[in-house]
Amino acid sequence: MKCLSMLAAALAVAGSVQAAEVQVAVAANFTAPMRKIAPMFEADTGHKAVLSFGSTGKFYTQIVNGAPFGVLLAADDATPARLEREGLGGSRFTYAVGRLVLWSRQAELVDAHGAVLKAGKFERLAVADPKLAPYGAAAYETLTKLGLLDTLRPKLVQGENIGQAYQFAATGNAQLGFVALSQVQADGKLKEGSAWIVPLSMHTPIRQDAILLAKAKDNKAAAAFMQYLRIDKVRAVMRAYGYEH
Repeated sequence: MKCLSMLAAALAVAGSVQAAEVQVAVAANFTAPMRKIAPMFEADTGHKAVLSFGSTGKFYTQIVNGAPFGVLLAADDATPARLEREGLGGSRFTYAVGRLVLWSRQAELVDAHGAVLKAGKFERLAVADPKLAPYGAAAYETLTKLGLLDTLRPKLVQGENIGQAYQFAATGNAQLGFVALSQVQADGKLKEGSAWIVPLSMHTPIRQDAILLAKAKDNKAAAAFMQYLRIDKVRAVMRAYGYEH
C-alpha cells in the first residue's frame, strides 16, 4: 500500500517535469472506468491518455497493420501474449479480471440464478462476437455449459463487441444481453434493470491484460500509464465497476 502511494507521488513529480501523450486502445468493456481513470492520470502526472474504444480482435489487426497505439488494454490475456510473441510489445500484466453478467433493462425479468434462459420467454438475447470479443466467448461457453446453446441460437443477436451487445439490450432491441458487469454497475450497485452475475465456474476467467506496444517503448506517458494502472485509487475505480484483480 505504501509503495503504491509512493509510486503515485513519483509519477506526479515525473509528470510535472515533462508531459507527454499516449494513444491507448481500450477494450469496449472497460469504457466506463477508463473514462474516469484517464482524467485522473492527467491530473496526477501531467501526461495525457488519448482513448480509442473497440473490440480487442479489431485492435489486434490495427496494431499489426501499424496503428499508432502506445498501450493496449485488452479484454483478454491471449491477444497481448500474441503481440508479445510477435515482437510488437512487452511488459504485459493483468490489470483486471472481468465479470460476465446476464442483464435486462426490465426490472424483474432476470432472476438471481439465470433461470430465465431455460424458460425461454424472450425474443432476443444479445451477445458479442466470440471471435472478436472475449466476453462473447465467455457467453457462448456459459450457454454451452447450461446445455442451451443450440436451443437459444435462433434468438441470439450478435454485436461486433461487448459495447454493441450492451446497446442491443439497453435499447430494448434485445430483451436480454450477456454483457460486462462494468457496463451495468457503478459504485458497486446495479444501475437499473435486473441481472444474474454469471458464476466464474461457467466460463474461462476473463483475464484482461495491458501491454506496452513497441511503438511506445520510449514514450514516457506510455510507461507512466502502465505504472498508473497498478496504484490503489485506480484499482478502487475498477472494483466499483465490478472488476477483480
